[in-house]
Amino acid sequence: MHNCIGFFYFNNMDFNQITLFLPGAIIGLTVHEYAHAFVAYKLGDNTAKLQGRLTLNPLKHIDWLGFFLIVVAGFGWAKPVIINPENFKKKHRDEILVSLAGPFSNLLLAVLLFVLTRLLVSSSYIQTDFGVTLTNLLFVSGYINIALFVFNLIPIPPLDGSHLYSTYLHKMNPQLMGNIYKYGTLALLLIIIAESTLNINILHISEFIQIVLGFSMQLVGINV
Repeated sequence: MHNCIGFFYFNNMDFNQITLFLPGAIIGLTVHEYAHAFVAYKLGDNTAKLQGRLTLNPLKHIDWLGFFLIVVAGFGWAKPVIINPENFKKKHRDEILVSLAGPFSNLLLAVLLFVLTRLLVSSSYIQTDFGVTLTNLLFVSGYINIALFVFNLIPIPPLDGSHLYSTYLHKMNPQLMGNIYKYGTLALLLIIIAESTLNINILHISEFIQIVLGFSMQLVGINV
């Protein structure tokens, strides 16, 4: 069995900011996990479908502990989508495609949200309080999905980026891969805690987010 986990991660956020970010986080995590399930199904594995994960219903994807931590700590996760690589025709390639489906679905969703933001800014609705609120919500949701895209591509287990090599390493040296997964997960947790509590920048996630954010906004014609 194989887990694909979608992480949401921000630091230095107060409660009001978290409240603003929650809709985008829920949508982003839902789309992320649905993409894992959808691509796995298309590649021949119906494990996620049988478990009810081939849906855009957020309640099927929310991990309540992960959701609670988003609210109180600024980072969290969704339920892992479980797949069975033995059902794939090309096991290693298909595992990688399933893993990448999550982050890249967030990137595509972010671009769509920025397109909607641009359209709203160009309309008369931007002159209303509702229009301003909706514009802010769309932009923040796009930003969150950019963050999900960048963060999940980090090649540290259990993030999706680690599957670019783990599927091959597991075959060559299962014990080594097991240790990398075990201690990589611990290391990732410690890094998140250190960045959140000590206000230090270890992974430089914010810099990468800004690069992708700027490119995405320019792509849809939003001035940066």
